[in-house]
Amino acid sequence: MNKQTVHALPGLENQNLQLCCKCWKAYTAVTIHYLNKQYCYQLIRCSSSVAANYSASQRAKSTADFINKLKIVEEEADESVLFLKLLKEFNPAFQHQLEELIAEGTELLKIIVASIKKTRLNTSENFHS
Repeated sequence: MNKQTVHALPGLENQNLQLCCKCWKAYTAVTIHYLNKQYCYQLIRCSSSVAANYSASQRAKSTADFINKLKIVEEEADESVLFLKLLKEFNPAFQHQLEELIAEGTELLKIIVASIKKTRLNTSENFHS
């Protein structure tokens, strides 16, 4: 993989890890009943997957492998935001805390999507050079 094509974004791995930890803390804060339990389990699974797959993307063997791993990160980040929105809907007492997490997750999602697009563009430009 060409080091000029793929660049790790400083601090992004830590941001992904922090979001995962904040999601876990949100889980411990909300009242546990059947609906919350199901959404929280999904949230923990997908937010953990965001952090794990971003970390794995930094060890990608090729540009295509890097993009594939980031696509998984994109999907899992999108799911994380969805489950945060559902928890917000059913837990108005935690609306402010969950809105902050939704904003943070949405921002990370935008960064990942931009990284995928930039990597594809750089790969295309290198291919045509």
